[in-house]
Amino acid sequence: MESNLYTAVISDSLDALGYRQQAMREDLRPLFPNICFAGWARTIAFADMFHVPEDPYGKEIEAVDSILAGEVVVISTAESRQNAPWGELLSTAARARGARGAIIDGLVRDVRKIEALGFPVFARGIKPVDSQGRGLVIDYNVRVDCGGVLVSPGDLIFADHDGVVAIPAEVVPEAIRLATEKAARENDSRGDLMRGAYLRDVYKKYGVL
Repeated sequence: MESNLYTAVISDSLDALGYRQQAMREDLRPLFPNICFAGWARTIAFADMFHVPEDPYGKEIEAVDSILAGEVVVISTAESRQNAPWGELLSTAARARGARGAIIDGLVRDVRKIEALGFPVFARGIKPVDSQGRGLVIDYNVRVDCGGVLVSPGDLIFADHDGVVAIPAEVVPEAIRLATEKAARENDSRGDLMRGAYLRDVYKKYGVL
């Protein structure tokens, strides 16, 4: 997928299957250029806090240590902008566990260090605050709302510069098949257009735009 597909054609294939709300909000953006990754969702749910609890990091540490190779960390914060639940050390830990990347529906910090590490992250914004006393992991490996999409553990996450798409686990094979077929037709269309063919004729021939 990372080599041959892209989020737009994945989104189109999900539309064709009747899953029309699988692209996350447009304000979830990559921290640095040329990010593209795919992997199985490892979900983590944060809630806002307004005091420092007795064990502010216990569940968070447990969640990060549970990450498996090939997974994408998917963090829900209920759209909080007071909590920056992700930074360099969690990126380092996730990378060491074999994570493919992270989608943070909230704020992050340590951006330069994350970029130097080479761990791909999408987020809504940047702020240099700790989560302690601002947010707390309340559960993980449960269904969450991330970027306006309901994501279940084991859904397939695909992210590139156009955004993030969540493919429900039950339609992964069919979505990839349709996306691969459409990408091939788009390649053929592009070739004909570059040779001067009219768009109406190319669309009639391949059926893609």
